[in-house]
Amino acid sequence: MNESSERDARHKARMQRKKALMDEKIAGAQEEYGLLLVLGGNGKGKSSSAFGMVARALGHGLKVGVVQFIKGGMATGEELFFRRFPEDVSYHVMGEGYTWDTQDRQRDIDKARAAWAVARELLADERVGLVVLDELNIALKHGYLELEEVLADLAARPLTQHVVVTGRGALPGMVEAADTVTEMSLVKHAFKAGVKAQKGVEY
Repeated sequence: MNESSERDARHKARMQRKKALMDEKIAGAQEEYGLLLVLGGNGKGKSSSAFGMVARALGHGLKVGVVQFIKGGMATGEELFFRRFPEDVSYHVMGEGYTWDTQDRQRDIDKARAAWAVARELLADERVGLVVLDELNIALKHGYLELEEVLADLAARPLTQHVVVTGRGALPGMVEAADTVTEMSLVKHAFKAGVKAQKGVEY
């Protein structure tokens, strides 16, 4: 047996062992209920990941609700796209832009509370299979909303409803309540090299 054949044989043996382990794990994971997913960290891709899940949910015939807490200063590609499906996506842009642009904490608080009132309606609607709460972590981090109230409403949602919460600075209580938590880490970003945000990539 030559070196290439030996390598192929070792690879096949490893993959057979791995398949047996994965099959055992899959067989043991039989619970099914609505998940709370938190996408945080300083890296790019938190909202992009959430909107990927919106597309995935629509592909499976689920109704989706989206509430954006901070964004709102300019139209985004995801908003322009998903508004094409008003029967399937309830889309709410409730912010007025980045906090360093608004510079009015009380107004930001009022906007966040109005956004949470909309979110609460979606979280109570059994017809909605996925709710995206975009940049909610930022609203919580700045104290615009009370974490205890938010967690209580999340816990009271329909059993099969999934929720995705995005934004850097996820509070420990949100992380603890979540079923899945992903931290996006920043390795390199074009903005630091003087490249402006561009359509289709950043917004």
